[in-house]
Amino acid sequence: MVGDPDRVDAVLSYLGDVAEISRNREYRSMKGMFNGQEIGVVSHGVGSAGAGICFEELCKSSVSRIIRVGSAGGMQEGIGTGDIVIATGAVREDGLSQKLVPATYPATVSANVLTAMRASAESFGYSCLEGLVLSTDLFYPREVLGSDLHLWQRAGVAAVEMECAPLFVICSLHGVESGAVVAIDGNPLAKDDAAMESYDPHQDSVKKAVNQSIQIALNALVS
Repeated sequence: MVGDPDRVDAVLSYLGDVAEISRNREYRSMKGMFNGQEIGVVSHGVGSAGAGICFEELCKSSVSRIIRVGSAGGMQEGIGTGDIVIATGAVREDGLSQKLVPATYPATVSANVLTAMRASAESFGYSCLEGLVLSTDLFYPREVLGSDLHLWQRAGVAAVEMECAPLFVICSLHGVESGAVVAIDGNPLAKDDAAMESYDPHQDSVKKAVNQSIQIALNALVS
């Protein structure tokens, strides 16, 4: 799973026998072969509501394991552009999962997937961080309520993104294994006030981290 439909092409570059399944709105569905196994590559767009539709329909279509390869903002000092974070779970600040299960229901990755991604990263010699990610529907905070990013930073959350929590919850409800690896494209809590003014998710270090994340995920999927 990827958010950006254009990122599908980056994943497909590692696959053989590529074929299109369907394309509608932000949902682009492709398939191909990797290490002798058929892999689906699907984009889910931005935000929990639309992504949740995609996750739900995939889980109903007999998939066995889903890994999200995404982008995120670093939240701890020292986690910045070009880093890679393997999610160990997600804070459920999204709007969708609250409608599916009680707030006390955890959004956790599958142990098998986490272990497979650790082994995959090690096999490539890629340095990855691990930690909780914050899934939130808020991208541009307003002065009315402000942002709770500093609260979650104090709680040790590693990165902020928008879709992991609903993925983990929906997969858990369907008995589908899930996980996520995200490339860090900035840090909204950096001490340097100008840090996010120069925010550029398209810089080379981010592209490199995305490609490494794809490799980690593909190997973990078929392990």
